[in-house]
Amino acid sequence: MNTKKKRRVEFKFPGAGAQQVLLAGSFNHWSETSDPMKKDGTGQWKKIKFLPAGEYEYKFLVDGVWTLDPGCPAVMANRFGTENNVLSLSEPAQKKKKLK
Repeated sequence: MNTKKKRRVEFKFPGAGAQQVLLAGSFNHWSETSDPMKKDGTGQWKKIKFLPAGEYEYKFLVDGVWTLDPGCPAVMANRFGTENNVLSLSEPAQKKKKLK
C-alpha cells in the first residue's frame, strides 16, 4: 500500500498563441502524450497533477518544441546539453489532532 501523501500541483504555461501544449517530465517518464494541457478562457494552458514528495524535472512541449516553464526559475542541466525545470515538493504538513 502506498502511504505517501500526494500534493496537488498546477502547471501553467502562458502560450495563448500555441496550438498544443504537453507536460512531460520525470513524473510521467517524459511521455509526450500522457499529459496534454488545456487552454482556459484567458489563453493560459493548465494541467493539474497529484505528486508525492520528491524532486522532479519537467518541460513543456509547445507545438513540438521543448520549452522551459517561464514561471519556474529552478533549472538544471540535462544530458542533451539544455536545461529542464526542477520542481521540489516537500512532505505535506501533518494535521495535529485535538486532544479532548
